[in-house]
Amino acid sequence: MGVTSVRLNSEVEGPLENLANKLDRSKNYLINQAIKEFVQRQSMKDARWEDTLEALSSIKAGKTVDGNEVTAWLESWGTEEELSPPKV
Repeated sequence: MGVTSVRLNSEVEGPLENLANKLDRSKNYLINQAIKEFVQRQSMKDARWEDTLEALSSIKAGKTVDGNEVTAWLESWGTEEELSPPKV
């Protein structure tokens, strides 16, 4: 496990200390959890951005589905005459 030194602002240090005491956890644990969650959120944002770029490329290539076809398909869900998904 790596070791990294972090300087905390006083406005973070106090509440962090209080939270650590309240949760009966170390500040180290809370900092690691916060960083882990931040990294996961950033990873999800990056993945969404890549998906967005892929979708824009698809649109530019003319790979679209008519909105009316999608609406008709969605409205058919759960009926005896359920439609197949629209094709690109």
